[in-house]
Amino acid sequence: MISTTTPSIEGHDIIAYKGIVFGEVVAGVNVIKDMVAGLSNFFGGRSGTYEEELIQARQNAIREMEERAAQMGANAVVGVDIDYEVLGADNGMLMVTASGTAVVIQ
Repeated sequence: MISTTTPSIEGHDIIAYKGIVFGEVVAGVNVIKDMVAGLSNFFGGRSGTYEEELIQARQNAIREMEERAAQMGANAVVGVDIDYEVLGADNGMLMVTASGTAVVIQ
């Protein structure tokens, strides 16, 4: 499956549009990860804990979007957009959404 942020794929013709497709992931960060990230915040530097959580959530959202596109009969997704949102009363949840247009390419 090819997924791209561009509206077309060089060297391929879009022969059918199957519709808009989404992949959503809601991830929580546990207390241990929060404490480790807090230390990075206090002492400075990057938070590998949160970065890894973001990477995993993004990859899962893209994978879910591609699986849904395949179920629609598509073999590519164009115009992909990734959005991040913080959820929950204490902002302890992260929602990552991948969306795009499921297409059939030649």
